[in-house]
Amino acid sequence: MKRLFVRVYGEPPRHLVILLLSFAVCGYALVRLLRTEWLSVLEWVVGAAILHDVVLVPLYGGADWLLHKGVRAGKPLSRSRLAVVNHLRVPAFLSLLTLLVYWPSISRNAGTNYRRATGLSPDVFWPRWLLVTAVLFAASAALLALRAHRTRRRPGG
Repeated sequence: MKRLFVRVYGEPPRHLVILLLSFAVCGYALVRLLRTEWLSVLEWVVGAAILHDVVLVPLYGGADWLLHKGVRAGKPLSRSRLAVVNHLRVPAFLSLLTLLVYWPSISRNAGTNYRRATGLSPDVFWPRWLLVTAVLFAASAALLALRAHRTRRRPGG
């Protein structure tokens, strides 16, 4: 029976159970949120969709194009040049993702709800986000340097 399930579904039964439980938790949170803040949620979803499609997609598409053009510098894109691109892409993506997730706190626009709920000041988010971004880029640069060093030490590499 389990083999048939895995063959049909593609994953073990626990995967489906965990997935359904996560949907249940998200649904519960959504129902609770929509009960009181439905207009704010609607504004946020529509605003995020418009911001993403109209502003962000052309912006990061253009930035990626410029990054490729700068790294390529008139030469064909080699593995080492592609590694540089990816070692810039990943920390930039993670940094922008944390900026998006924590934007209300980073922009100090969390309102009084955050301070009331936690008793903490939201003023620490901006410097911490900058620190996280610096650490992400430094770790990526260190990993790139380590990989380049290993490649140079290899015979024939």
